[in-house]
Amino acid sequence: MKKKISPSLMCADFLNLGAELEEYERLGIEYLHIDVMDGVFVPNFALGTDFIKKLHRATDIPLDIHLMIDRPDAKLGYFELREGDLVSVHYESTPHIQRTLAAIRQAGAKPVLAINPGTPIYVVEDLLPDIGAVLVMTVNPGYAGQKLIPRTIEKIVRLRKMLDGAGYPEIEIECDGNISFENAAKMSRAGASIFVAGTSSLYISGTSLEENLKKLRAAIE
Repeated sequence: MKKKISPSLMCADFLNLGAELEEYERLGIEYLHIDVMDGVFVPNFALGTDFIKKLHRATDIPLDIHLMIDRPDAKLGYFELREGDLVSVHYESTPHIQRTLAAIRQAGAKPVLAINPGTPIYVVEDLLPDIGAVLVMTVNPGYAGQKLIPRTIEKIVRLRKMLDGAGYPEIEIECDGNISFENAAKMSRAGASIFVAGTSSLYISGTSLEENLKKLRAAIE
């Protein structure tokens, strides 16, 4: 399965975002990770609906929209979803998770089930026909710069084994949280194929995006 990188735009230089998008297009980046936070489901606020619309007009790179919001089933209509986009909703965020995933697919995007570090992988089992990927949070969601929760590496191993054993080898595993070069290599070996890159790798200060991207690709491949 091809390894893909999804830069976390929450960590981007917003005063130079246009130039950064051009750089990502030149470097062949696969996705752009958009953290949407409501201050309820997670203790922070971040990127929103107008930002997503403007990104759709500024670049052809698919968006990786991570909805860290309460009751996304009632709010999907707020968002402009485009074919090819990934849209992650948290298992813990709504009592209507299957309905929400189905609505994402109906809108033309790829539904992704996100699970927090303390959520067991068995919650994925009955939703396998409804998803294209599982987003494993390797830190508790809400803030950049957190340390990896070590147990989540083994969680990726068990999840990959479960997906393959259930006959869904095409369902990808995405990882989000402290994706350092060292941790990315461990996650890749564990079975992950999409990596949300932030302050621990791609946005390390003092080095270029291109240099960090090459190093990260080497780590996951």
